[in-house]
Amino acid sequence: MAISTPTTTQSGENPQGNYKFALYALTSLFFMWGFITCLNDILIPYLKGAFDLNYTQAMLIQFCFFGAYFIVSLPAGRLVSSIGYQKGIVLGLTIAALGCLLFYPAATAGIYGLFLAALFILASGITILQVSANPYVSALGDPKTASSRLTMTQAFNSFGTTIAPFFGASLLFSGGVEPAAGDATAVQLPYVMLALALVILAAVFAYLKLPNIQNDDDGEAGNYSAVLKYPHLVLGAVGIFVYVGAEVAIGSFLVNFFSLPEIAGIGEHQAAKLIAFYWGGAMVGRFVGAYVMQFIAAGKVLVFNSVMSVILIILAVTTTGHFAMWSILLVGLCNSIMFPTIFSLAVTGLGKHTAQGSGVLCLAIVGGALLPLLQGVLADSIGVQLSFLLPALCYLFIAYYGLSGHKIKTDK
Repeated sequence: MAISTPTTTQSGENPQGNYKFALYALTSLFFMWGFITCLNDILIPYLKGAFDLNYTQAMLIQFCFFGAYFIVSLPAGRLVSSIGYQKGIVLGLTIAALGCLLFYPAATAGIYGLFLAALFILASGITILQVSANPYVSALGDPKTASSRLTMTQAFNSFGTTIAPFFGASLLFSGGVEPAAGDATAVQLPYVMLALALVILAAVFAYLKLPNIQNDDDGEAGNYSAVLKYPHLVLGAVGIFVYVGAEVAIGSFLVNFFSLPEIAGIGEHQAAKLIAFYWGGAMVGRFVGAYVMQFIAAGKVLVFNSVMSVILIILAVTTTGHFAMWSILLVGLCNSIMFPTIFSLAVTGLGKHTAQGSGVLCLAIVGGALLPLLQGVLADSIGVQLSFLLPALCYLFIAYYGLSGHKIKTDK
């Protein structure tokens, strides 16, 4: 889905004066989907306790959520191409609000499967939202400054992931009380609140006078055979798959890891709040990394961060107490630059196939559905602490990609 330079507003005038306001409005969307995505890390231990789930069953939460990216991304791209970015944003917000509202009857019925269905619908809305908002931000203004605009909006996404643990811990584990068996009603208030916020945002974006971005399609969208001839793009897709999978898997197990007697032995209410350090580290590291990569090649920074992630995970697996706890939390700092760096290295040199390459990379986000589920299987068989060796293997591949896998070689 290629994007042209913006030309006119809905009133037919050059919208330069409206770009800044539109960008401010869009940052709220990045904040919101970061907030909702991170809230899953609190939802997992809560529903695990409420429904007496094993780790594999609990990881179905991430499987359903990130599985929506794989299933919905391409249809969403075609839909947004048809109805436009602004209507796509409104539709995405509305569907996400519906998914949040479905948590209420799911909790009343006390059926885990209904929660998973609600999560899939919620994530489908978020997927449409991302497909609409990301290219819209890129197109709002001078193409030369598109990266800086995306960096700024992504910072708000990280801000959402940083404060979500405090919100979730306060409402889902109110007063430090663990959920009673079969009682998941504590999710009703926070998700109804989220639904209300999403509906308000949908109403705001429905009536905003935003610049009308024209979408140029060269007719090759959906033709992925040509782009798969670029080995650095294919390896980059694997890199995105294992990175998203590792990041999500680690975040999903943090509460259970910190609750272990040999690590911190703290209750889920306290452990949930500590997740903010994991995602907050990613937010801080994003700004630091953006500065560092002005002087050091992106591939080298990627290798350094990946190797440090492996070392930190090994320390977390082989030690105990607060040392192990802080070792795994610091992986968040290393995660910061990985997604945008892998993404940019993978699409370098694709030329007219860049749009198709981006689509392949977006599909690879399904790693966030599969790898946490696999780590759940490992946690059930060898324990939570040793299960973190799976993300360590993922970071080893990312180190390889930063070292040599990203180098451009075309098989033509």
